[in-house]
Amino acid sequence: MGKKKYIYFYDNGMWLGYWEDFPDYMTQGVTLEELQTNLKDIYQDLTGGTIPCVRHVGEMEVA
Repeated sequence: MGKKKYIYFYDNGMWLGYWEDFPDYMTQGVTLEELQTNLKDIYQDLTGGTIPCVRHVGEMEVA
């Protein structure tokens, strides 16, 4: 998988986070370690076809 960036924060006793490439798909954990495990799981689901109609972020140059 290599390194991927994720965004995370703490709110109301839970760690919340999502992959930078998939901002529409958030997960949570009681601890930061649990959040990271859940992020790995959802990444596999997002890239493996388990979740239908996954939205992607793209980047391109325009004139």
